Amino acid sequence: MSITEEIENRLQAAFEPHELEVVDDSESHRGHAGFQEGGESHFNVRIRASAFEGQSRVARHRAVHKALGDIVPRIHALALDIGV
Repeated sequence: MSITEEIENRLQAAFEPHELEVVDDSESHRGHAGFQEGGESHFNVRIRASAFEGQSRVARHRAVHKALGDIVPRIHALALDIGV
């Protein structure tokens, strides 16, 4: 299973989002720190779920990082766009 699929599966299970987009943006970082041949090092995630309602931006980010668990140390960059 790819890291993209792992991210999608864990976020679906944790938050049951009504919108989820996980984009492997690694190729646009070729030549930069953390780039890995074959990708799966830089990700952009857009997630919308009612589970985030009433949470601060920091709390939302912490919740996503907690849900991703051991995936976070395996990647170089994770850009999050989190909303309700």
